[in-house]
Amino acid sequence: MDAREAALRRAHDHAVRWLASLSDRRVPARASVDEIVRALGVDLPGGPSAPADVVDLLATACEPGLTAFPSGRFYGFVVGGTEPAALAADWLVSAWDQNCVMRAVSPAYTAAEEIAGAWLLGLLGLPGDSAVGFTTGATMANFTCLAAGRDAVLRDAGWNVARDGLAGGPPVRVIAGEDRHMAVDLALRYLGLGRPELVEADDQGRIGPEALRRTLAEGGRSPTLVVLQAGDIHSGAFDPFAETIRAAREAQAWVHVDGAFGLWAAASPRHAHLTAGCADADSWATDAHKTLNVPYDCGLAIVRDPLALRAAMGLQGDYLIQHEHGDPIDKVPELSRRGRAFTVWAALRSLGRSGVTDLVDRLCRHASDFAAGIAAIDGATVLNEVVFTQVCAEFGDDARTERVLARLLDDGTAWISGSTWHGRRVMRISVSNWSTTDDDVTRALDAIRRASAGVPRPAGG
Repeated sequence: MDAREAALRRAHDHAVRWLASLSDRRVPARASVDEIVRALGVDLPGGPSAPADVVDLLATACEPGLTAFPSGRFYGFVVGGTEPAALAADWLVSAWDQNCVMRAVSPAYTAAEEIAGAWLLGLLGLPGDSAVGFTTGATMANFTCLAAGRDAVLRDAGWNVARDGLAGGPPVRVIAGEDRHMAVDLALRYLGLGRPELVEADDQGRIGPEALRRTLAEGGRSPTLVVLQAGDIHSGAFDPFAETIRAAREAQAWVHVDGAFGLWAAASPRHAHLTAGCADADSWATDAHKTLNVPYDCGLAIVRDPLALRAAMGLQGDYLIQHEHGDPIDKVPELSRRGRAFTVWAALRSLGRSGVTDLVDRLCRHASDFAAGIAAIDGATVLNEVVFTQVCAEFGDDARTERVLARLLDDGTAWISGSTWHGRRVMRISVSNWSTTDDDVTRALDAIRRASAGVPRPAGG
């Protein structure tokens, strides 16, 4: 116990110092992979080391190679930070070391999962009797939901995929917008369904109901999944759910919504119009690490029909202690998993309903402030309608935009990365961190202005 306590105390001290450094440190890492490898040591020791010393070595060797993802000035990807209560709960998750798959084995975890799931459904305005599974992230949440949908549409066509597999069965059509996230394609590949048929999207990434109807009609009646999007990764735009879901229903398709970060708009009265009609879908995927800001490894797979999810994900074994009311094992792919619901429960209990609303509204306000600040920079153009937490901008042409991005990363004040959208290189800003302040946005905008001022505008621009 003495060795364990000493190691935990060292870890606590290093964690506190790391978190305290976030307000002032450069956001990009200062050291390379090779430098960290040398600091950690490549040779496995011949004998044991004191746990506290191992923690010290890990922390001191890795610190220069850490990117300040939890900083309020990281905007490179849609990744949140970690709310204080969720961070502390995650430490308890590791200390408790629970097997979180069976109700009888860990009633504490099952209770937290059921409560957190019910709270989530209420906040997101989704059917209250839906099943909520806690996955590794949004990719596996999409996989889980689409697995339930795949099996359900095949079952409706008279094919038992659990018993007979896919070979020889009716082909499953999958239809998605041309601007869907790549995680959807990855999940479909895992499921043996291949690339989706694409529906043309508008300049913000939204698919139109009539375009969807035409695509559905081209294939005739066959088992079909339709994938919609709550929050385009570049523009933040939302598909028009009421009309597109109606079109999908006319074709008797299963409707899935990829809402990795955007589904949380439903928790804000100011932004809930973006998700109007979304609750009429069959399944929804999101990620609690993004907008809700719990630690990594916490996707959410939500399926309207609990029996459909259980049919796709349920597992039985002679040695398992299964409960008549169902178990966490029935809702997600993994047998071994962290107690993800503990951290979600902690974040929601700490924030309360109004706190979640304020968090969503604050992230959106910061995005609007970024857009206004960039629009005022000579030579810069904001390219998207800023409806949620995403901002895309260019600085004259692709070459100049790339140089502005490079200077910005060299500056180190903020991390804002580039992307390609509609064939153009863009600066893409994702505002996702609960700890981002008005001052953080001001500092980041000042850095963008410095970077832009240091790059000559193209001739004639």
